[in-house]
Amino acid sequence: MALCTAVSAPAAADGGVAPAKPTIVLVHGAFADASSWNGVAERLERRGYTVIAPANPLRGLYSDSTYIASVLDSIKGPIVLAGHSYGGAVISTAAAGNSRVKSLVYVSAQMPDVGESGMSLSARFPSELGTATRTVPYRAGGVSGTDIYVKRDKVYPVFAACLPERQANLLGVTQRPAATTAFSEKARVAAWKTIPSWALVGRQDKTIDPDQERFEAKRAHSHTVEINSCHVSLIADPEAVSDLVLQAATAAESTRRPALAGTGATHDTRSESAFTGIAVASVVAGAGAVLVGGRLRRRAD
Repeated sequence: MALCTAVSAPAAADGGVAPAKPTIVLVHGAFADASSWNGVAERLERRGYTVIAPANPLRGLYSDSTYIASVLDSIKGPIVLAGHSYGGAVISTAAAGNSRVKSLVYVSAQMPDVGESGMSLSARFPSELGTATRTVPYRAGGVSGTDIYVKRDKVYPVFAACLPERQANLLGVTQRPAATTAFSEKARVAAWKTIPSWALVGRQDKTIDPDQERFEAKRAHSHTVEINSCHVSLIADPEAVSDLVLQAATAAESTRRPALAGTGATHDTRSESAFTGIAVASVVAGAGAVLVGGRLRRRAD
């Protein structure tokens, strides 16, 4: 006679069934790849979470968000979706209408509203990235366009000043460019209007103006923290970033849907004992300057 072993779901403290842990999806921004999340992913997996860090195509807001939305469709159960820099704009679109996305996390990120683009946000909050990029034409599969790179001598001072200089320079060697359409296309939806969000502001960010990050977080009523870090806080301070993602994940595990923050209040993660321990909007500034300047004269590096 065959014997069957039944595996029951873990019991909650109140005697009910404990909610499933959400899958955490980490979306990188421009000039980077999914390995930028390595330190954060390692910490989250140690806490028992399933983590996915897909490749963001960096070809355009509409196509990139469609691709990430298809990744979300392949996941069963609740999802916490995090985006760094330009990845924030992508998750804001990709999560729209997906009831399984319970929390959004923005790390030094773009958070455009409907009708806004990365370029329009960076025009309001210019940063040093505006003069730190160069453009290169590309062709692929019969399609042509323009890619944006951070100039090699600007990666350390503008993009990654909180890393050792040799490590920052290596990021310049391996950077993935973003097409100008990633920053020029206007958002058609804004998932942060209906999905609770958490935001991290890097006070030393020179790629996206910290005031832009504060403005976006306040507008979205995000649960907000500030740390003394540059644009690549996910690499320089993965502990602080993973702590914030864990807050969002813990809220997502609640039997009730987490609420939007009552205010966009800001505090420092280092002073929060409750803690358990993302452009690239201004990339857009560079993109905007390049697009306009490119029509007037050929840029030279």
